[in-house]
Amino acid sequence: MIGKKTVLLGLILAVFFGCTKSNDLPKKTKKDKEIAEKVQDLINKMTLEEKIAEMTQDAPANERLGIPYMKYAEALHGVWLVLDYYGNTTVYPQAIAAASTWEPELVKEMASQTALEARTLGVTHAYSPNLDVISGDPRYGRVEESYGEDPYLVSRMGVAFIQGLQGTGDDYLDENRVIATAKHFIGYPENRRGINGGFSDMSERRLREIYLPPFEAAIKEAQVGSVMPGHQDYNGVPNHMNTWLLKDILRDELGFDGFIVSDNNDIARLGTMHFIAETRTESAILGLKAGVDMDLVIGKNEKLAAYNSKVLKDTVSKNPELEKFIDIATSRILTAKYKLGLFDSEPKEIDPKTVNAGKKEHQEFSYEMAKKAIILLKNDNNVLPLDMSKIKSLAVIGPNAHEEKPKKGTYSLLGGYSGLPPYYVSALDGIKAKVGDKVKINYAKGCDLLSNSKVGFPAAITAAKKSDAVVLVIGGSRKTGGEGVDRDNLDLYGVQKELVKAIHETGKPIIAVLINGRPLSINYVAENIPSILETWYLGMHSGDAIADAIFGDVNPGGKLTVSFPRSVGQLPVTYLERPDFIGSGKGQFKDADKSPLFPFGYGLSYTTFKYGNPKFEKATIGVDESTTVSVDVTNTGNRAGDEVVQMYVRDDFASVGRYNKMLKGFKRISLQAGETKTVIFKLGFDELNILNQQMKKVVEPGTFTISVGASSLEKDLQKATLIVK
Repeated sequence: MIGKKTVLLGLILAVFFGCTKSNDLPKKTKKDKEIAEKVQDLINKMTLEEKIAEMTQDAPANERLGIPYMKYAEALHGVWLVLDYYGNTTVYPQAIAAASTWEPELVKEMASQTALEARTLGVTHAYSPNLDVISGDPRYGRVEESYGEDPYLVSRMGVAFIQGLQGTGDDYLDENRVIATAKHFIGYPENRRGINGGFSDMSERRLREIYLPPFEAAIKEAQVGSVMPGHQDYNGVPNHMNTWLLKDILRDELGFDGFIVSDNNDIARLGTMHFIAETRTESAILGLKAGVDMDLVIGKNEKLAAYNSKVLKDTVSKNPELEKFIDIATSRILTAKYKLGLFDSEPKEIDPKTVNAGKKEHQEFSYEMAKKAIILLKNDNNVLPLDMSKIKSLAVIGPNAHEEKPKKGTYSLLGGYSGLPPYYVSALDGIKAKVGDKVKINYAKGCDLLSNSKVGFPAAITAAKKSDAVVLVIGGSRKTGGEGVDRDNLDLYGVQKELVKAIHETGKPIIAVLINGRPLSINYVAENIPSILETWYLGMHSGDAIADAIFGDVNPGGKLTVSFPRSVGQLPVTYLERPDFIGSGKGQFKDADKSPLFPFGYGLSYTTFKYGNPKFEKATIGVDESTTVSVDVTNTGNRAGDEVVQMYVRDDFASVGRYNKMLKGFKRISLQAGETKTVIFKLGFDELNILNQQMKKVVEPGTFTISVGASSLEKDLQKATLIVK
């Protein structure tokens, strides 16, 4: 008869070695095997109640067995201790802004610094990054948390973030790193009403082509330690009980060997939201059997918790077969604690209200990221940059121009999932610091973001009239966007549009500065205001970076990672389109322009760039071969600048329908005036494969259109044809 200990060892080894291909993931080491044996030994000693106690997001230390506490936090753009503490951490640009740099190395360094600050606060498990690919519907409030609408871009940024947070090689999960959580598995933005947590219906093809690649990269390249399912269902089956998603795909196919943590309250929501389980016990068993290892219930509301002894103990005791699922879940959590070295270190008493986690060098790096994230959307007549020597006065107007430190919580202009930094530089602060006493600043708020009152308009108009130029700071904030703040329209909130019109009518040169977390339908601004900067949420040094861009100390080089719609009626708006109907309808709306107001990959500069013709190393290759494509990029202007060179691929005639183009490479380069650089991209299986009718990745023979250029717009792309035999 096989003993219980042998069975447990087999279960724990299965946690480690799974059923992935040997070349998909790094080989398990001697240390891994030693950890598995230690975990198995602990499991044998634990009571059922002790095992269940481990399966919550902040399980207390088990003093009897010496099992340590694993503290969690959010870390999307700096550390935020949920429901606990806000201050003294570095706040970096929000995810959508970080992605707008198109520099994964910046994201990696940001995450590395965030991990250091997390450890200072005793945190070892972070609920970041967000690997959701935005579906083209910015009514959804969480656009700001994502890296954009393209799976390749999200993959590159996500891998960089995870590697920064968790480390790589010898420093993987060492004393300066924390476990990352890839979320939300999977297809979270794919809902029909732009609602957070809304139900999703989509094909397996769309799931695999658009939403799965970032998670696959996170697992196979970055060895992410934790995954969080989304609130919603997938084609009728809630993610938190979906064995096809969590077992067949996530664990067996992708080889994920970490632990799965529920999104907030979502085990219990199998009953209270999805109405599948009639009791919390049924919910808990469904979650356990699907492989959800940890129950996240922020605030420890017992009525919402499913993985606790009051819910599970009696049922499991009566049905011992269920205990194997608890053993597996507990084993994965204990394995994570061993990998983090928590068993080998003494817990420190940390008072988050007094410890100073933020570092000056981190704050300076946040500033550098912010400068690279700014996007120039429009610059008619070269209004920007302003020449400080040619203006005597400048009006700074708008509800987002300034924000005082809040009495509670954090700044709304930092975006969601933000801690409270030791200071925040507003646009007004940054501009004042930049000009000193050289330019008179005339400030007027104009209106409140959440009010329809125009009582501040006269003061704003007066400020504009007595100034040589106007900086108009508008957009949104955490109060108008973010998690749970979805909208049914995308116009400027409140009376901001009327404020823009009133200031425009003064005839003064205007620079519109957008501080916001989602694309907005800013048609009037785009048509009438000569210069527009999209800054998203730039972090604690927002105003400094904005001022640098306005006065030319920074030449904007960021690019959009999400498309801007002209109206809600146009949605979804994304560059990821399939060919439209050709005929009398012509694939267009009858009374409106179908194209985006500003497209994916778009961004201007204070200089100009010229692209040469793409050149292949080999213009004809076999299906199992690779080549490269190169392009010369020249700065044809009179000042230095950055350009993001983008490569898109299309299989021209395939066995299945394809998107018109898909991003498969990008590179941000810096060029001095007159300088030329050659950018080279690889073209092989990863760039050329499609999912065929059998849902297998293959490279099919035929021609491929390779497009290289400055944005996803056809007019911005140089094309060449690759032949695959």
